[in-house]
Amino acid sequence: MIPRLPAPQLLALDIDGTTVDHDFKLSERVRTAVRSAVAAGLDVVIATGRSLHETLPVLDSLELLHGWAVCSNGSVTLRLDPSLERGYEVAAVETFDAREILTLLREHLPTALYALETDSGGFLLTAPFPPGELEGPHVRVASSFEELMAAPACRVVVRSPEHTSDDFMALTRKVGLHGVNYAVGWTAWLDLAPQGVSKASALEKVRVTLGVDPSATVAVGDGRNDIEMFAWAARSVAMGNAVDEVKAAAGEVCGDVADDGLALLLEKIVADRPAP
Repeated sequence: MIPRLPAPQLLALDIDGTTVDHDFKLSERVRTAVRSAVAAGLDVVIATGRSLHETLPVLDSLELLHGWAVCSNGSVTLRLDPSLERGYEVAAVETFDAREILTLLREHLPTALYALETDSGGFLLTAPFPPGELEGPHVRVASSFEELMAAPACRVVVRSPEHTSDDFMALTRKVGLHGVNYAVGWTAWLDLAPQGVSKASALEKVRVTLGVDPSATVAVGDGRNDIEMFAWAARSVAMGNAVDEVKAAAGEVCGDVADDGLALLLEKIVADRPAP
């Protein structure tokens, strides 16, 4: 007989394409389902590639006031507490020296846009990104690319509209990205993080802090940057809108974000939760 997993306790939820749709809208049903999960005593932890400043509005919309949140693909971990002046504190930050990898990428992508996320949650940019793509304080490097490379990086974003996500996948295989962790987005978007740092590595620290058994973890997402999180969780769920590669990495697939797939999943988890 296959042993039954214990009731879920820690729910790690991606944001874009999972909690909010591709127009960045949060449905009322998802909002209600997340609040119901919290009210049922579950530890709901947002785990996203978004920066701190891009994550805070979603936490506010979900009314996630206590607990933890993982930002910047694991480079930044927040502790949420309404008694704090800002309602949160940065509990952990991981940085790396991006000089070598930026030099390498610029050789192959000389016309791409580059953004370096600093440990304060702001960005140094080689040129402006389209409105709404990077939220938080922006500073365009005035002197040279060297100025961008000199700063310790929580995350580096590379955007190249001339290339597809498949082009980026091929490039990462060709050049070999050593010393960093990376994830290719839906389009021509590449995220670089410190080596060994991912949503999974940050979530594991949160799990230990909370004292949650590894078998009581659930992860839900739709992107390539969720694959390591899927391997970390006892129960991994890909959204119906995920690409096949992401679905194959998950243990199961739920509904599409456009059909409130996350809400349906959370409603069932809460309904199946044993009475205290």
